[in-house]
Amino acid sequence: MDLRQFLMCLSLCTAFALSKPTEKKDRVHHEPQLSDKDHNDAQSFDYDHDAFLGAEEAKSFDQLTPEESKERLGMIVDKIDADKDGFVTEGELKSWIKHAQKKYIYDNVENQWQEFDMNQDGLISWDEYRNVTYGTYLDDPDPDDGFNYKQMMVRDERRFKMADKDGDLIATKEEFTAFLHPEEYEYMKDIVVQETMEDIDKNADGFIDLEEYIGDMYSHDGNADEPEWVKTEREQFVEFRDKNRDGKMDKEETKDWILPSDYDHAEAEARHLVYESDQNKDGKLTKEEIVDKYDLFVGSQATDFGEALVRHDEF
Repeated sequence: MDLRQFLMCLSLCTAFALSKPTEKKDRVHHEPQLSDKDHNDAQSFDYDHDAFLGAEEAKSFDQLTPEESKERLGMIVDKIDADKDGFVTEGELKSWIKHAQKKYIYDNVENQWQEFDMNQDGLISWDEYRNVTYGTYLDDPDPDDGFNYKQMMVRDERRFKMADKDGDLIATKEEFTAFLHPEEYEYMKDIVVQETMEDIDKNADGFIDLEEYIGDMYSHDGNADEPEWVKTEREQFVEFRDKNRDGKMDKEETKDWILPSDYDHAEAEARHLVYESDQNKDGKLTKEEIVDKYDLFVGSQATDFGEALVRHDEF
């Protein structure tokens, strides 16, 4: 399967796939946990390593000597210090942690980039994306699979324009990432809500009523009895989704449903790392303060946790 076929398959599955009768479709976008390990610094700093580096990168540090870990950590600090003032703030740490946790997204964009950047200018235009993704599909007015590719292209173009901040129909890598993963960007959240409502709002009245809400998650498929989770979702709609009790969800209610305001794990971890490392308590970190506490931020092959914990408690 070539890239174009893969992208079309992915797009079709996202826009049109129906759940199996007993399978729940989840449209809610939650912030993922920073690590699957317990956050207990009294036992290990593994959670902090995963949070700061991402789980896969954290494993690579475990193969390094302490000196190599400190050297690489120092280079990372230079990247975190976005304004190059010699200090790392909680805000800069939070941004870094969020970036580290989204590495799989950036890797996904990198893997696709060369396929779309046809002229190799380091940018992707709407024309390049359209030609690679749709190509000859648009030449067939009546495709055998029954899908309306022109309609899908219009939807993609709308999202591309939203991601393209300067309106030149040419995407930088960051803009293209926002196009492919709009749920990760604050300025793209309205388009996520709009597309979700278009998918579910079958009568096109601009709202999602109870039956549309349930119908998106569950297909009766001839079964008279609904599973318990469907009954629970009906109750959830009435009690929590439909906040103004008018029998339907509007745009804001839909946004509250699919894009909830979750606990900000990255912000909490950034605050924790600064608190533990800020020797002079000025509310920001120098490179020296971070490297001195390297065992909190990153691991190494020679790290003995008991010894590291003693160092940790000394500060």
